[in-house]
Amino acid sequence: MRIITRLLIASVIAGIGSLNVLAAEADVKDWPAIEKAAVGQTVYFNAWGGSENINAYLEWVAAEMRERHDVTVTQVKLDDTGSAVAKVVAEKAAGRNEGGSVDLIWINGENFVSMKQQGLLLSPGWATSLPNWQYVDVENQPTILADFTEPTEGLESPWGGAKMVFFYDSARTDQNDLPDDTAQLLDWAKRNPGRFSYPAPPDFIGSSFLKQVLHEVTADPAKLAGPVDESTFDADVEPLFAYLDELHEVSWRSGKAFPQNYPDMKQKLADGELDIIFAFNPAEASGSVRAGELPETIRSFTFPGGTLGNTHFVAIPYNANAKAGALLTANFLISPEAQLRKQDPTYWGDPTVLSMEKLPEADRAAFQSLVLGVATLPPGELGPVIAEPHASWMDRIETEWRRRYASGN
Repeated sequence: MRIITRLLIASVIAGIGSLNVLAAEADVKDWPAIEKAAVGQTVYFNAWGGSENINAYLEWVAAEMRERHDVTVTQVKLDDTGSAVAKVVAEKAAGRNEGGSVDLIWINGENFVSMKQQGLLLSPGWATSLPNWQYVDVENQPTILADFTEPTEGLESPWGGAKMVFFYDSARTDQNDLPDDTAQLLDWAKRNPGRFSYPAPPDFIGSSFLKQVLHEVTADPAKLAGPVDESTFDADVEPLFAYLDELHEVSWRSGKAFPQNYPDMKQKLADGELDIIFAFNPAEASGSVRAGELPETIRSFTFPGGTLGNTHFVAIPYNANAKAGALLTANFLISPEAQLRKQDPTYWGDPTVLSMEKLPEADRAAFQSLVLGVATLPPGELGPVIAEPHASWMDRIETEWRRRYASGN
């Protein structure tokens, strides 16, 4: 699905040529006018629909927006964000520069880069002009201002954070034997053959593991901040695939098969087939314990030197039909109230993008009183963030991975 969507986007874009970006009609700094214009609008929020708790959170958002602003927020549930991008691409190709079918998109990474490069987003600066931007933690979360190394330039508003964290069952695995980096993880796997694996790319979690390894083994991590250089690509990724060749020999099923996705990997931890797994949400383990999907002895750890992290955002297409309503929704999503509920593992457990130091005292106290869960590391123990590489690396690494290993699936 993802590959097909990318091909669709590329083919349509090829026929568009270069078109000028339409400026936002509304003055975002005139907030009373935005609120007035939004009354009665319906915001079609295109967002991944594969999680019941996230869908429930968005139902709460919709209820709040109706009560506060008389704005209807309708979630368009997606399997792949690229399908929403393809809608906007097709509308632009057809000359539908107003009244578009997509008002707000949950987005980051390659999809953001694609929309930015093709002039498919509302004019720069709207996000940084939102009233609640004053609370955003731009000082300590650098991925808010650069999405997969691409400057955001106020074209998208941050919604939540993500950080790679590892899980293990403390009833089976000694805490003192846990690895501190991917080199030690390989050594651990050799001592514990068959007890580690990762989802097969292009699964997002599996591809994230490859990027974590690449950052640690590459001779020049700074190169990852720029686009892939095809003339040096083979040499650049040789250490990654040398690592994977060694890892697969001692992985689950000797690297001849891989978990399908994170839920499959999680089930294998629960069943005792794997001893170490990982996710991109620090609250995931506690949520799974609470849901009875993992035992209460599950705990989390991370690498002291850092693990991959990013920020996910919402963006407004240039031709959105309900621009004012979309702006109000984006602003509400970064309000202390909405961010507090989102970080509460009872509802979602997604890390906040707000700075505790910038919040009013009552809001700061509310965040500090959250019970994150027995298997969730405190924010101060998550370690440094390793920024995502340029979006072009994901496609090339996934393609090369399939060429080398897909026949083993």
